[in-house]
Amino acid sequence: MLREFNHKLALIVKKRMTAKVILLALLSLQTISIMADPPKAVWYRYYDSKGIANVSSSVTPNHIRYGYEALDSNMQVIQRARPYNAEKDAQYAPQRAAAAKQRESDLKLKRAYTNSQVATQKRNTALSYILKQIKFQQDELKQLQNDRIGFLRQEKENMRKGKSNPKPLQDMIDYNSKNIVMKKEQIQSLQSHYRNTKAEYDRIIYSVLTFAARPKDLTQCRLHHV
Repeated sequence: MLREFNHKLALIVKKRMTAKVILLALLSLQTISIMADPPKAVWYRYYDSKGIANVSSSVTPNHIRYGYEALDSNMQVIQRARPYNAEKDAQYAPQRAAAAKQRESDLKLKRAYTNSQVATQKRNTALSYILKQIKFQQDELKQLQNDRIGFLRQEKENMRKGKSNPKPLQDMIDYNSKNIVMKKEQIQSLQSHYRNTKAEYDRIIYSVLTFAARPKDLTQCRLHHV
């Protein structure tokens, strides 16, 4: 008898434990479902100048004018929107325009340079090409300067002999002088181009690096969670 009683008691305890486990599982699933599916706005309520509540299923101009509350299906407030202020809106209009322009520029850069490594590689390639051009022009300038030494030596020798420069020699001296001036200007222009290109690519790299962290709008969002 005692053994049979203990057996029945064990079965009852087992059934109760099983029911408890099932209940806990159902509660956990319900909690997860609630967390995964946040409440959605169903109604929108605003209070007019007389303090009278007005509720509708959509946002109207009066909602925006007075500010409104977003309500869920249980009429619980889940979000609030501040009243629209035309004066402040006009005040921030230039900032919004500047932000939109900057955003468009950032998007173009993002499309052109998918990441900072791509921009860095393109910068290095562009700067390397400019440096090669500078080196080429510097070599030509050096050759022109060496030629000038030879021309001036001939001119000095003619003066020592009391002779004037032959026209071909004088033409070469004049042509050489003009070319030296031109080469120096080209080198200066290329050096300036190098600095500007580096600065521009550095700006691009910085923009690409900070693109994700940059705010999409300078104005604060009017609708905020409770």
